[in-house]
Amino acid sequence: MPFEATYQAARSVAGTIESYFDHHFATATLNGGPEAVHQPHAPEIEAMIDTAFWASLRHEEGYSPKVTLAFLPPQQAGRPLIFAHRLRFTPDILTKLAPAVERPGIHLGVWCEGEELYIWGTTREIPGNCFVLEVIEPGLLVIKHRRLDGFGKFVNVAILKGDQIKIVDESTADSLDCPIVVTSMLGFTLPSFWNNSMNILVQLAVSMRAHGRGGLLLVVPSMSNAWRDSIIQPISYPVVPVFSQLAELLRQEKEENVWRRDVSLSIDSIAGLTAVDGATIINDRYEVLAFGAKIGRSALSDRVEQIIWTEPIVGNEAVVVHPAQIGGTRHLSAAQFIYDQRDAVALVASQDGRFTIFAWSPNDLMVHAHRVDSLLL
Repeated sequence: MPFEATYQAARSVAGTIESYFDHHFATATLNGGPEAVHQPHAPEIEAMIDTAFWASLRHEEGYSPKVTLAFLPPQQAGRPLIFAHRLRFTPDILTKLAPAVERPGIHLGVWCEGEELYIWGTTREIPGNCFVLEVIEPGLLVIKHRRLDGFGKFVNVAILKGDQIKIVDESTADSLDCPIVVTSMLGFTLPSFWNNSMNILVQLAVSMRAHGRGGLLLVVPSMSNAWRDSIIQPISYPVVPVFSQLAELLRQEKEENVWRRDVSLSIDSIAGLTAVDGATIINDRYEVLAFGAKIGRSALSDRVEQIIWTEPIVGNEAVVVHPAQIGGTRHLSAAQFIYDQRDAVALVASQDGRFTIFAWSPNDLMVHAHRVDSLLL
């Protein structure tokens, strides 16, 4: 394909992205997956990133385009809407089409013939591992793919913002004490069933981040009440009896689309509670115990003075910092809670979109803060 990107990051990252998808398609094939007819290669990747980037900087009737592109032929899509005439893949056409496909779940289908990319239509159904490029805001692009089983959030591969490139480091999942919720976000080779505890927490994180108000969710053991030692009494909004709708749904039949919708609605209702000042508390059965709770240091514990901070991005190195260095009151409270209650997990959303997961590291004997907003875009 005789194409030369003018967006330097597109040229820089295309080979790395090709290698990523080559590995994942090969692994899927070895495991009996379908033929990789829609596997992307560096020239197509470079052209798609370059065109999407320049489109993201344009405006149509005062709006910046938000559009999601899927690289596949129409016969690989489920129930596609196919245009009578192919459209050229250019920033101008992407900008004009964006308002029609802005809502979540709709993809513009992009494919190549000979040496040219073209837009063939739209689809809501794409196969596993399908290369997806999403324009989030001007200059911010995310490369991702659909999970093989089709459930849950797409897996992020790379984030490009202007001249900044972040490649997700899948090897983070190999850490012995990496929280399950983080490994699921990284997750091609990991289980990712919708009802699995990993994916439920991922969906909660996505929903918490989406409401934009910031929030704190504590996940505590269902077989212990020790967590109460780290909560100031009385709790503003205790839930009695516990709210168990999500837990009950996860015990039901899991084949119907209606069930998936009900699970999503239940997740959103729990995530909505985190917008209230204070912490929302659920147990590992996904029963809601309280919200608006204030965290206090346990009488049996010391004050947390340092934590490990990492981001699952290639080239990132772990640093030891005081918890106040990575955020405000929510982050400090979450770090203290995990320092006191080492069998719990804390999810913290900031109003600016940052998202951090706190868990105890038995290897380092320290609270570990995993910054994961790059995995949630």
